[in-house]
Amino acid sequence: MTTQLISPLRAAAAGIRPDEAGTGLIISHGTFLHRDDFTCHVETAACTSDGTPMAWIDWDAVIIALDGDRLPASGGEQRIVRIAASLAAGHPVSLRDVIPGLDQRNLDLVTIAIRHAAGQHP
Repeated sequence: MTTQLISPLRAAAAGIRPDEAGTGLIISHGTFLHRDDFTCHVETAACTSDGTPMAWIDWDAVIIALDGDRLPASGGEQRIVRIAASLAAGHPVSLRDVIPGLDQRNLDLVTIAIRHAAGQHP
């Protein structure tokens, strides 16, 4: 499912830096797009103007599933989802709570996402 969703997710987020950053964080993390309990919250459609496949994450549903234990995730995975949802959809997240628990790889991914949301590309 991952390879089928990456381009449509990027297409739907294109041009809106925070959306690109949050979506890109989920894509770069590499775990969630392989999971049916996450991808069931991804909507798909074709662009009405040119038929380009589009997909977007229903961040509200993802956070509800995470909070309701219907999206089991390790502490680090939960942090990534919450940061991505904050970037892409404005879901509140306490950086004080989520940043200290990230390992180096995830911290690097989050840093890249934040820079992307700010318009800075590495």
